[in-house]
Amino acid sequence: MEKDKFISVVKDYQNLIYKICCSYCSDAENRKDLQQEILIQLWNSFSKFDGRAQLSTWIYRIALNTAITFYRNDSKHSNKKVSIDAAIISLSDFEYVPEQDENIAMLYQFIEKLNEMDKALILLYLDDNKQKDMAEILGISETNVATKISRIKKFLKEQFSNN
Repeated sequence: MEKDKFISVVKDYQNLIYKICCSYCSDAENRKDLQQEILIQLWNSFSKFDGRAQLSTWIYRIALNTAITFYRNDSKHSNKKVSIDAAIISLSDFEYVPEQDENIAMLYQFIEKLNEMDKALILLYLDDNKQKDMAEILGISETNVATKISRIKKFLKEQFSNN
């Protein structure tokens, strides 16, 4: 059943979605809106997943693209819900406890200062994605990935040393 498969995938990748939402939204209400928008986009595309890319790559691409464009279009701030056969799905329905480490919280604050592309790139890097996969997800060259990662790491080190 399509709905059951979708729910299973969301459960498997809820941490990934949560990290993206935390990195793009510091406000809890906006984060919930972004979570819902990502779920809507995943659901709308779910039947089109053809397996040519890894499932995680496909989810990253949709979630990051949704996060990047979320604030560019004010109409996306509506209170949409993902409705699948009358079942409302929200990440809050799943068990996820974010890490409470102070350094992790600071890292999210520093990541929030990055532009959309750099946020996406560092999230992929922190999840140990290969440069080739990061390049494919973001539509940039592997060389560009390496250069940008180096610059982002330098920026983040500076931020930590200034605090």
